[in-house]
Amino acid sequence: MLMPKKVKHRKIHRGGEIRGVATKGNTVSFGTYGLKAMTSGLISARQIEAARRAMTRYVKRGGKIWIRIFPDKPMTKKGDETPMGKGKGSVDHFVAKTKQGRVLFEMDGITEAIAKEAMRLASHKLNVKTKFVVKEK
Repeated sequence: MLMPKKVKHRKIHRGGEIRGVATKGNTVSFGTYGLKAMTSGLISARQIEAARRAMTRYVKRGGKIWIRIFPDKPMTKKGDETPMGKGKGSVDHFVAKTKQGRVLFEMDGITEAIAKEAMRLASHKLNVKTKFVVKEK
């Protein structure tokens, strides 16, 4: 799974609502086909890995896949049945903060029909609404 090698601060605030539209990473750059987020949200490293596996399995390891997001935000969790107080919980997993319009995955070296189906399977693994996009010529 994806996670940072080192973090400057082990625990960080959760932060509020993710507002606005992505200005960076909002176009297909590396491949020909992309999966674009239509809503904002937090995507966990497990979801990214599950989507990647679904795509790779469908294309039978053909073509090339780029992951355009990275989970760099640590999320903490307190143990089950732990009483309130006694400080913040330990780091449980990492998430990627994703704005609306961000390209999450890209593919190249395969036909559009195969890419579209692979991206559809991957989108079911994510907790944001997505759409299939093709690079503008």
